[in-house]
Amino acid sequence: MNIIVCIKQVPNTTDVRIDPVTNTLIRDGVESVINPFDAYAIEEAVRLKERLGGKVTVLTMGPPQAENALRQAIGLGCDEGVLVSDRKFAGADTWATSYTLACAIEKFGEFNVILCGKQASDGDTAQVGPGISAHLDIPQVTYVRKIEEIDEKRAKVERMTEEGYDVVETPLPCLFTVVKEINTPRMPSLKGMMRAKSAKIAKWTAADIDAEPALLGLDGSPTRVVKVFTPEPRKGGELLSGTAEEVAGELADLLKEAVI
Repeated sequence: MNIIVCIKQVPNTTDVRIDPVTNTLIRDGVESVINPFDAYAIEEAVRLKERLGGKVTVLTMGPPQAENALRQAIGLGCDEGVLVSDRKFAGADTWATSYTLACAIEKFGEFNVILCGKQASDGDTAQVGPGISAHLDIPQVTYVRKIEEIDEKRAKVERMTEEGYDVVETPLPCLFTVVKEINTPRMPSLKGMMRAKSAKIAKWTAADIDAEPALLGLDGSPTRVVKVFTPEPRKGGELLSGTAEEVAGELADLLKEAVI
């Protein structure tokens, strides 16, 4: 079984800075970590390989420093790492990012499953995984909390909802975004860390993945961050006193005044 895991290296939550000109995150020189939700995708991919055999390829788009995240994933059991890196990708929104990753995945050839974390901690949009499936024109199941059954042609999974979960059957290839309830990520082994240290990371540019230049980076992004600011603090509220009936009546009068 050929499994692809898409991960993202994100700024450490204690060190997030915004470029005042482009209104995008400053990543150069910032301490970065693997997106926490992607750790569950990595673990699930490795578990599938252990059960079914095959290969796990981990893919990321980012600056050269994102190679460190790929090596960490290899240390956790992934087989190969691919870094898609080019200045033309700078400033990409979720649409341009998913397009770029989809182009890279098409270069891999045949695959069975793509696994992603449900969302990235720096953007919290949960759009890149579904965007990849849209560009590749394959099924997607989001918020997967358990893979009940899977073979090379179909899968049966539990998809978490606000009320509980749905059981979904889907043909493969398919893309899954996973939630933290799906597993408990392992720690890297000494053998894994040694293998990761010497692993050869493939590095692809925009030309290598045959991507359309007009669809990449900031120029290829249909959304823009126009302004980033800290909201003004809320003003103090009004404290109501009295019995429950008195407070309820006074509150109802205040709401009427605000609405009418």
